[in-house]
Amino acid sequence: MVAKVISGKSIRGALNYNENKVKAGNASCIKAHKFGSEVKDLSFSNKLIRFQKLTERNPKVKTNALHISLNFDTSEKLDIKKLNSIAHTYMERIGFGEQPYLVYQHTDAAHPHVHIVSTLIRPDGKRIDIHNLGRNESEKARKEIEIEFGLVQAESKTKNRPEVQP
Repeated sequence: MVAKVISGKSIRGALNYNENKVKAGNASCIKAHKFGSEVKDLSFSNKLIRFQKLTERNPKVKTNALHISLNFDTSEKLDIKKLNSIAHTYMERIGFGEQPYLVYQHTDAAHPHVHIVSTLIRPDGKRIDIHNLGRNESEKARKEIEIEFGLVQAESKTKNRPEVQP
């Protein structure tokens, strides 16, 4: 599994990106964590308002969006239940288990992958520090999840490639 963590200044932009994929038939929203409704009952507006209510609690913070992609090996066949379980475990381990987040399964690439959208603003208005999140918490979580869920390990893909001699 490869995790890519991106912070941004627009929660609307991250949400639009994923919702446009849904409209185009290349993705589906498979989980809404801490939204108070089932994912099927949430409109774009419901999703955006939930995030905006948090970002408004600390308007000084300009970088308030978190957009993560979890990418799996092409050989892996992962159902929605397993993808949701992996996403939930990942978010717990990087310290975002109490944050609202949405999980989108994308089908527009050769490899299975999900995108996770959340905000860096806690309900108390404090910003979650993500300095070195990718290198520290994310990397540790990724390695643990690969083992726990029996996923193809990212390191094994690079280590098993033949070395090219000049």
